[in-house]
Amino acid sequence: MTPGSVLETITSAEARIVIDAAAAKATEIGQPMDIAVVDAGGNLKAHMRMDGANIGSISIATNKAYTAIAFQCETGDLQEVTRPHGPIHGLSDAHGGRLVVFPGGIPLVRDGNIMGAIGVSTGTIEEDQEVASAGAAAYLEFAIA
Repeated sequence: MTPGSVLETITSAEARIVIDAAAAKATEIGQPMDIAVVDAGGNLKAHMRMDGANIGSISIATNKAYTAIAFQCETGDLQEVTRPHGPIHGLSDAHGGRLVVFPGGIPLVRDGNIMGAIGVSTGTIEEDQEVASAGAAAYLEFAIA
C-alpha cells in the first residue's frame, strides 16, 4: 500500500449532528426537508428525507451540498452571477447539470478549512436556506467546542 494521507473531512458523527440540527429547524418551521451532507470531496456522507419531503428534492439537496464544495461558497451566492447577462451565466449547466445555484447549500468549515457541506431542499429557497443555516451553525458550534 502506498503511504500517504486521506483528505481530512467531516466525520459520520459530525454529519449526524448537522442533519439532526437541520431536521430540528425543519420541524420547528413545519416544513419537511431533504437534508444532505457531503464530505470534503463532494461525496454523499449522510442524508435524511423527512416524512413528507419531496422525493425529487433528494438529488437537489445533494447537489446543493456538492455545489457548495465545488465552488467553496454558499449556493445562494451564485444566484446573481449566473443569471442571464451575469459573468458566469450557464454555470448551472456545467458538471452534467449537477450544480445548483440557488440558496440551501452551505460549506461546513472547521479551523478555516472546508470539511464538507450541507444541502437542503423541499421548501421555499428561504426555508431551505434557514434549515441549511441551522445545520451549518450546529457544525460550527461543534467544531469550536
